[in-house]
Amino acid sequence: MLLANRGFNNLFDDMFNDPFFTRSYDRSSSQIMKTDIHEKDGNYLVEMELPGYNKADIKADLKDGYLTITAHKNETKEEKDSKGNCVHKERYTGTCNRSFYVGDDLTQEDIKASFTDGVLKLCFPKEVEKQEEQPKLITIE
Repeated sequence: MLLANRGFNNLFDDMFNDPFFTRSYDRSSSQIMKTDIHEKDGNYLVEMELPGYNKADIKADLKDGYLTITAHKNETKEEKDSKGNCVHKERYTGTCNRSFYVGDDLTQEDIKASFTDGVLKLCFPKEVEKQEEQPKLITIE
């Protein structure tokens, strides 16, 4: 019985390996957003591969100690024959994101980011001194 199910699953998987299907259907964020994290000179360097994305497609957000990287893409591909008739058209819309806990003391100003050749690079200090909030005096008139 296990072999029959396995054969069915392979047959089903083969359907998606058809040449007309250009994208893999197993597109989890960890597969798309491959990430390397290095420690260097008291900083963390995060390098995230985002091939096919533009800088405008990517957003980095820091909230409650979590650094979240979100990439969103809308894409339409159309193939036409020599007469200009549509032969094949595909649309893709997708969003992927990954979050990393970086600590509650890190601020937006501590993070330096760049995006070049499909690689997002983020650099931030490993440890940040907690800044005591200074009392704000209220003027009494």
